[in-house]
This record gives sequence, C-alpha cells and structure tokens, in this order.
Amino acid sequence: MRAIVKSWQRILALLVVVLMCIGCSKVPSTSYNPWAVVSLPTDAKLLDIAFTGDPQHGYLVGSNATLLETNDGGDTWKPLTLELDDSRYRFDSISFAGEEGWIVGEPSLLLHTTDAGRSWSRIPLSTKLPGNPISVTALAANAAELATDVGAIYQTTDGGKNWKAQVEAAVGVVRNLRRSADGKYVAVSAKGSFYSIWKPGQNAWEPHNRTSSRRLENMGFGENGQLWLLARGGQVQFSDPTQPDEWLEAQNPEFSTSWGLLDLAYRTPDDIWIGGGSANLLHSADGGKTWEKDRDVEEVAANFYKIVFFKPDQGFIIGDHGILLKYQPKVETASPGTTA
Repeated sequence: MRAIVKSWQRILALLVVVLMCIGCSKVPSTSYNPWAVVSLPTDAKLLDIAFTGDPQHGYLVGSNATLLETNDGGDTWKPLTLELDDSRYRFDSISFAGEEGWIVGEPSLLLHTTDAGRSWSRIPLSTKLPGNPISVTALAANAAELATDVGAIYQTTDGGKNWKAQVEAAVGVVRNLRRSADGKYVAVSAKGSFYSIWKPGQNAWEPHNRTSSRRLENMGFGENGQLWLLARGGQVQFSDPTQPDEWLEAQNPEFSTSWGLLDLAYRTPDDIWIGGGSANLLHSADGGKTWEKDRDVEEVAANFYKIVFFKPDQGFIIGDHGILLKYQPKVETASPGTTA
C-alpha cells in the first residue's frame, strides 16, 4: 500500500510540474487587437489576394473558380463569375501591376486582364509545361513571372504570348514556394525534408538540408532578404542577417501549443505576424526577439494559413471556410484641448 501511495505521489508531483511548465510557457496577450473579421459571400477555400493600382480595388481568389471583388479597400466583397469550361478550377495566385493583372490556377490555367479585372482573357499554356502554375507575379506592362508546383519558372515580356524558362530543371514537387521582391525563390519540398533556393541568373536550384529534425512547414523572405522558416511543433527560425547562409537559434514562441504555425508576414521590418491552426495568431514588435498572442481572434473558426501586407496600414489574413481578417490601424485619440 505504501508503495502505491508513493507512486501516486510521484505521478501527482509530475503533473504539477507539467502544469507549471505549461503556465510558464504561456505567451503574453497583445494589448490591442487590430484585426476585424470581414463577412464574405462564400465559404470556399480562399488562396490569394491582390489589389490593382487603386488601393481600394482588389480581388480574392480561391477554390471552385472563386473570384471576389472589392471597391472599398476590403470592407465588402462581391462574387464574380468567369466564363470557363469548368467551375472546379482552383485559382492559386493573383497579382497586379497597375491595371494589368494575372491569375494562375490548377489544372494548368492562366488568365490575363489589362483593364483592372473588368474583363479577363485565357492564355493557352503548353501541354509540356512542367507541373501546374501555382504562383504569378506581375512585373511591369506586359511582363510577368509564373512558377509551377515542381519549381519551373517562366517569364513573359509580351503579355503572355511567349514564355522563357528561367531555370533548366525543376526542383521537384513542392509544399510551398515564395518569391522575394528582388526575384529570388525559396521552395519547401513536398514532405518538408529539405528546401531549395533559386536566384535570378542561376541555371538550377540550390538544395539545402533543413535546419533541424523537425519537418519544414513554410518558408519565405523578410523585407531585407532575410529568410524565415516555420517548422513542425511551432518552431520559428530566422537566417543570420550578417551571414545569409547561417541560421539564428530556433524559437518556440508558444511552447505549449499543439497547433502548427502556417505563415509569417512582415508589416514593417520589425513588426511580424504569424498565423497558425485553430485561429492561432502571434505578434512580435521587435523583429522576432519576443512574442505575444492575439487572443481576441481565438473564437474565429478557421486556420490562418496566409498573411499579406501590401503596406504597413493595409493587411489581410486568409483563413479556411471563407474567413478573411482585415488589418485596422490603431487610431490615436487626440488629447483634450488639442486641435487637428
């Protein structure tokens, strides 16, 4: 009997320690929630968002040929229907340079507009295209770059009539792929076991081993070209800004969480937001040194898998089941007696 009592005492002591550790690891709450849920006329899976040269005029794209338009900066959205041969196309990516825009999707779809989306034309793609296009970037008038789900990269300078391959060999099936402002790409392998980097002018992708035993979830670029990565188990890591090939120590902003981290975005060079499963939203105001959690959005029934900032006061979070959050800049209240 005494042995049984001692065993239970040890188990209870261990549980107390575990609970104390979980409590200690709890990330502090943000003092202000800048995100408002936007009502959308769809429950389709949304995948990308872009604005024309007019910051009030933009589009959302997603599964089942979903295309939504806003004319008030993202406060309200209306659905649009394009005349396609199938309503089951998945619109993966949309991008604008002024009034000229592009949409790519699966299976093997490319759409082009020159009038800010009032009309769209379909551009045929070669049957020999490696993979399906999943990313498009409008570069300038008549110029765009697309990438496929196996890492093939192509550019056009004549409005999509002709495309020139930028890399000789594809990298293989990717989990996700990101482009930096200066044209570099980082791709995470389908199983998250390694990542690859391509820079303009290179003939092939450069493969890299992952930084730890944890599988990679997502990667991307900061405003200064610094790489970031999210790994399984809520791990965040940044490349060394002084040594691009080296990585800083990995972090676990919310050690006790069981939800994965899915995407990261910079609002400013120091202001960072991370979205994750089950409406998990983390924020750092010091470039990733310390973290806090926005608990005011925890009741949103969605996984936050894409965060986009077009400028510091214009940002959106895309979640599943037709969920969209809009960034609302904090308005400072004038002190009594002051005048505008």
